[in-house]
Amino acid sequence: MTTQIPADELSEIRAEIARLQHREAALCAAFLRDPDMGAQGRHSRVEVCSDVMIQFDRNLLPEHLRYDASFFRQTVVQTVRCRPLPAAPTPRPGWPIRRPAPLSVGAAMH
Repeated sequence: MTTQIPADELSEIRAEIARLQHREAALCAAFLRDPDMGAQGRHSRVEVCSDVMIQFDRNLLPEHLRYDASFFRQTVVQTVRCRPLPAAPTPRPGWPIRRPAPLSVGAAMH
């Protein structure tokens, strides 16, 4: 078993999470279109529910309040990003040139 470098492990985990979220979204969309489609499984049952939520809509505020700086605060948010490394360049064939070590100055004269 090889030990994985943490940066690569995190990147692979996030890729797997993204794949699972994509699959989850596709299944949820299918259930929203047809709530009875395969809703009963061996271990669980899917139910489509409707809930009422109250949301604050800042666009309903008068414009002089919407952009008033006294109602805003600045926060610092730290995130961890995964960025792929560029592919390592392939060296030209024969490069770097390998030459034998030079002889010492005294040995070359004799």
